[in-house]
Amino acid sequence: MTATPSTTVANFRDLGGTPLSGGRTVRPGLLLRSGQLDRLDLGADPVVAALGLRTVIDFRTDAERADHPDRLPAGARLLVGDVLADKVNSGEMPAAAQLKDLLSDPVVAEEHLGGGKAQALFGDVYRSFVRSGSAQAAYRMLLTEAADPASGPLLFHCTAGKDRTGWGATVILSLLGADDDTLMAEYLSVNPAVKRAFAPMIEGFTAAGGDPDIALALIGVFPSYLEAAVNEVETRYGSMEKYVREGLGVSDETVEALRARLVA
Repeated sequence: MTATPSTTVANFRDLGGTPLSGGRTVRPGLLLRSGQLDRLDLGADPVVAALGLRTVIDFRTDAERADHPDRLPAGARLLVGDVLADKVNSGEMPAAAQLKDLLSDPVVAEEHLGGGKAQALFGDVYRSFVRSGSAQAAYRMLLTEAADPASGPLLFHCTAGKDRTGWGATVILSLLGADDDTLMAEYLSVNPAVKRAFAPMIEGFTAAGGDPDIALALIGVFPSYLEAAVNEVETRYGSMEKYVREGLGVSDETVEALRARLVA
């Protein structure tokens, strides 16, 4: 697991080096995750420039992309997989897609998210990562592209790079042979970077009287969030492999190609 020190992209990580079964690891430089790319500046960010990104998958909603459009490296192609589209179209706006709005008003945040409501909402969002059609389409795209050598170095991201992106990383690393402890460690490892990225917002929220526990529930990731999605997979499909095959519609051949390409 490699924390890559990008200077202009929040929560940028190369999944290369993640330990897998049999003493193997994820091949470096091919699969990367981050927050949004609206501040990407390759001239000021030699680490990212050197990667030669060729494919970017954006998991954000229409509104998020309109407010903070990605800045792409020259020659990179952008693919959109709106994980939360079904929830948004049904009239919901999940907390994962409106962090900044919720942290701007402590009174509204307390009303909608206090007393454990934030944790419950995130649990529901994570279960939707498994069951909703828009999420299935987005993660199908991720696996299909990551398995294809023509995609080159691939970056996938959402806004903070923790929830939608975290589930995508969990699915891929699970298929590659990471054990449960490694999956949870990778999932939780983004917390310091996310908290740094949102520190001014958190400080403003708490200074205005906001509950710091609500801020942490929104900004951080917690084992219970990931466990909600994992439990949904087990309840609906019985295993990650069956979820990928039956829920995402990804063939065994694609999974084998994924492993051949990404396992070192």
